[in-house]
Amino acid sequence: MTLSDFARRDVALDRLNTFGLPARAAWFATVTAPEALAAWVQAPGWRELRRFMLGGGSNVLLTGDFEGLVLHVCIPGRERVAEDSEAWMIRAGAGENWHDLVRWTLDQGWPGLENLALIPGTVGAAPIQNIGAYGLELAERFQQLDAVDLTTGATVAFDRAACRFGYRDSVFKHAAAGRYLITTVTLRLPKRWQPVIRYADVARELDARKIARPTAWEIAEAVIAIRSRKLPDPARLGNAGSFFKNPQVDAATFAALVARYPELPHYPQSDGAVKLAAGWLIERCGWKGRTLGPAGVYENQALVLVNRGGARGTDVLRLARAIQDSVRTTFGVELEPEPVILGNPGDSLL
Repeated sequence: MTLSDFARRDVALDRLNTFGLPARAAWFATVTAPEALAAWVQAPGWRELRRFMLGGGSNVLLTGDFEGLVLHVCIPGRERVAEDSEAWMIRAGAGENWHDLVRWTLDQGWPGLENLALIPGTVGAAPIQNIGAYGLELAERFQQLDAVDLTTGATVAFDRAACRFGYRDSVFKHAAAGRYLITTVTLRLPKRWQPVIRYADVARELDARKIARPTAWEIAEAVIAIRSRKLPDPARLGNAGSFFKNPQVDAATFAALVARYPELPHYPQSDGAVKLAAGWLIERCGWKGRTLGPAGVYENQALVLVNRGGARGTDVLRLARAIQDSVRTTFGVELEPEPVILGNPGDSLL
């Protein structure tokens, strides 16, 4: 088997990233079944190629053409695979749409993912990023995932400890980056469900709806309403959702900042660090609603960078760097991007 037996050459990626940025892949293959990968990894030239796993394209910034192989993960399937006295175990293919999975579990009467409703992307991308929103992270509902080792073709199982989850982070962004293609994810949804409504935006939305004891679906509907107001539809305005992580600072740095800015939103962490609201920092620097060339900052949410029309990845990169510089100069705080930056080796926001 050769690369040309399963991959196409010179494929446009414009419609496969939610920013709508132009780029091309030197090689491109669609993965619909994990079994095929065992044969693919034996192809001549496989090990020499750079490889990138692409899901829904909602967490990637394409800054140029990719001189390697893009593996578009489209593995389907969702089912309840087990249950015990504490939880239902739900397994989904890596190519499943994340929000569709959330809706399906709620329709089946299996709560637990409602706070993660309307997060764009696919199931396989969720553990890589350890997606989270409104008081809940994927890690809290995670059981295990299966992945194919792209150096050997063997299937490997990762439990929660092996994934090394952190804030918008996992082993798949570090030591295991590029080595494994996630094929299925198994979630553990609690039978003794308790609503997670401590996040201020969710509490306010439920209060406005006069809901004191919400069901899981009511929480999902509240989250969908909040996200719809704050975040633009990528089909209408290209974006990758929240572009920067909320930064964490030590106690001494926070004390100095809050003395200067008493209104600074903050969230104490269990390790003594303090998480700051990146959107507030960016807005305070005057970037909300501003445009730099064809890229800009969304007028309803300063965390979201958008393609105003005709932007290239380098335009978004230039805007992101300018925002980082402003926040660093004003607050002495470093902002770290959420999306994976793919393209030219020198393109970086670190």
